[in-house]
Amino acid sequence: MELSPHLIAHTDPVSNPKAQVVGKGFRITVLTDRLFRVETSKTDTFIDEATQGVWFRNFEVPTFSVNEGENYLTITTDKCSLLFDKTANKAKYVQFEGGAKVDCDNKENLKGTYRTLDMTIGGYHFFKGKIRLSDGVVSTNGVAVIEDKGLILGADGKVKPREADTVDKYVFCYGRNYRAAVQAYYGITGGVPLIPRYALGNWWSRYKAYTQQEYIDLMTRFVDSEIPVTVATIDMDWHWVNVKEKFGEQYKSANIFGIQGDGWTGYSWNTDLFPDYKGFLAWLKDKNFRVTVNLHPASGVRPFEDMYEQMAAELGIDTSVSRPDIPFDISDSEFINAYFKVLHKPYEADGVDFWWIDWQQGTKSKMNGLDPLWSLNHYHYLDNVKKPDGTEGRPLILSRFAGLGSHRYPLGFSGDTSVMWSTLNYQPYFTATASNIGYTWWSHDIGGHMFGIKDYELYTRWLQFGVFSPINRLHSTSNELQGKEPWKFDGQTERIAVDFLRLRHKLLPYLYTMNYRTYSEGLALCEPMYYSYPDAPEAYKVKNQYMFGSELMVCPITHKADKKTHLGKVHAWIPSGRWTDIFTGYVYDGGRNVDLYRDATSIPVLAKAGAIIPLGLTEGNDSGNPEDMEIWAYRGNGEFTMYEDKGDNSYVTDYALTKFVQAEGNGNYFAIEPTEGDLSVVPESRNYSVYFKDIVEGKLTVYVNGEVYDDCIVRDKCLKVRIKHVKPTDKVEITIEDPIYDSNLPIKEFGIETLSKVQGGTVGNMFKYASIQKAKTDEEFVEKVKKSRFPKSAKGAILELWQK
Repeated sequence: MELSPHLIAHTDPVSNPKAQVVGKGFRITVLTDRLFRVETSKTDTFIDEATQGVWFRNFEVPTFSVNEGENYLTITTDKCSLLFDKTANKAKYVQFEGGAKVDCDNKENLKGTYRTLDMTIGGYHFFKGKIRLSDGVVSTNGVAVIEDKGLILGADGKVKPREADTVDKYVFCYGRNYRAAVQAYYGITGGVPLIPRYALGNWWSRYKAYTQQEYIDLMTRFVDSEIPVTVATIDMDWHWVNVKEKFGEQYKSANIFGIQGDGWTGYSWNTDLFPDYKGFLAWLKDKNFRVTVNLHPASGVRPFEDMYEQMAAELGIDTSVSRPDIPFDISDSEFINAYFKVLHKPYEADGVDFWWIDWQQGTKSKMNGLDPLWSLNHYHYLDNVKKPDGTEGRPLILSRFAGLGSHRYPLGFSGDTSVMWSTLNYQPYFTATASNIGYTWWSHDIGGHMFGIKDYELYTRWLQFGVFSPINRLHSTSNELQGKEPWKFDGQTERIAVDFLRLRHKLLPYLYTMNYRTYSEGLALCEPMYYSYPDAPEAYKVKNQYMFGSELMVCPITHKADKKTHLGKVHAWIPSGRWTDIFTGYVYDGGRNVDLYRDATSIPVLAKAGAIIPLGLTEGNDSGNPEDMEIWAYRGNGEFTMYEDKGDNSYVTDYALTKFVQAEGNGNYFAIEPTEGDLSVVPESRNYSVYFKDIVEGKLTVYVNGEVYDDCIVRDKCLKVRIKHVKPTDKVEITIEDPIYDSNLPIKEFGIETLSKVQGGTVGNMFKYASIQKAKTDEEFVEKVKKSRFPKSAKGAILELWQK
């Protein structure tokens, strides 16, 4: 049977013959001037079809030359030369324009990502030891190699065995232009899709057997508490799980590797818990929540399921005599068609937006070499494009990483993690490093899933990281005492958590623009520091530090705070230039390594000079394009173009762009340019509050379409401008003459403020401070602080702004 047309992906895998160099036992294809496909085969059989990972090879042929000897063959492009060893039948080395020779051995590969963080603590698996990340397409020596072992993806959309004995490798020769290497990878695999806007808000998720009313009450409390949640996740208890008790002892699960329980697979709503599931879904949609539900499909469709008869009929199974289990077979096109038509599309019509594919039942299927996880990701994503009413929407899934090309199926679910500091400490590195294999949208269990410890500080730091990670999905196990609701922690923790959850929602305009940047330019939201600073050795050492979009640098705190000062610490490298902490206002002169200290209320998030951050002020959990906006501007020269569309439609052509520009010279200048593109997707008018975050005073003038706009200046902690009823076609300009720039507190004043917070005996602290108090100069003050007996974290916090 043929697959439904919407389940057939577009591919263009046949390369131009003029790009190929063919010899006995090998074929080399020059895909770009810095990307080579190297196939070797004992039988001279090569693959022209698409594979699971690689879909596109038909590119314009680069200029290249071939120099062939008896044992070696050299292909030279405008950028580099690839030497192929015919005796060993492999790519030997790459020589760049400057003469440097780099072996094709992946010894300096910066790595990619991993299937799942299930059963891990930190960077270690319970049974397998240290996590071994896959290879990435970037390397510190400039040459990275990936091997494509994927099966064939036919033009008919079906996966087929890979019969040829070909070893199929791709050699990326992009030097330290890491972004270009990843973009080339997207060129052959397909790019990262634009994800729906709502997915970038806060998610609620918990493995818990909620009743319909309990879930409604919970979501109502979030709404009443003004905690914005955009995605409501319903874990596996949406369907029957007590199947033996409910339907008889004959029902047993696939129980592959002992991982799946009898009731893990299910497609029928548990009407004991959800007596009116359609009404329940309608209530969630009415309250502006998007809905995802959990799937464990390994046990197939069993006779107790509501849609068993329809599924059997679709597959031609006669149930008049017996009612056999319908096995799960994701390698069979007839099953695949029925799987979506019967089991999923009806629930999407009822209100399910997308599916959380919680596959952890092994890598084997009825087709040799076919990992069910890949097929589930691939076909679920394609099916989610087609909406129940026949229109096309913006697809989404939540599932684990399944190898090359998995970035085409966002989002990534990193699995059930332990609630440990070491787990948190591993996630920033893991998230940013995945960019090296193009996997930009990891979603972690923020706060951890199970076991571990109850620790207010750990929850706070994890949530702060979550707000500055690709997806902020709170999750926990069914243990009644392990909920991640902010009100299940002490008062201070609750207040901090609520503030950060609200901040995440406010960041939607920034995040969605970065989402578009990933889609259109192939640039990840979370990039390792070495992407922006490839020639700085320090950029490779701060593994937990990353750029968060174009404007921000994040240094998560992933270790417990000092007991006396309650300050958490992170070692950071601050690149050259001026950087401003968006929470504390601290200003740093870059070009140095430094320990950064923060209390529980924040982590270091530094805005570059000239940064512009657009934020939305929508009501409740509305994730649409806001009428009221804040713009945070950090002095310097910069611009930011905000992207907006309808948020979840499939047509990326219907969008609007609004550019913000600022300049610093003889005074400061800021402008909001007229919006370009489809103005129907933005509000008819907007109210802007522009915060000049590091300007305290100045003579400020506002112009709208060249006319002076009065009554708009409000002074807060910084200079702030409120401009109302700005139409998309208006141009707003702000000039600031004689600006007074904000600066860090004098070191003595800052030192007293910091030391006043140190806990312990007051008399002891007084004696410790006595010698410091005698300092007459800032330099003397610094030296006395260093020699004092105050806690190291207190001294470090004082010196971090001044120590060179």
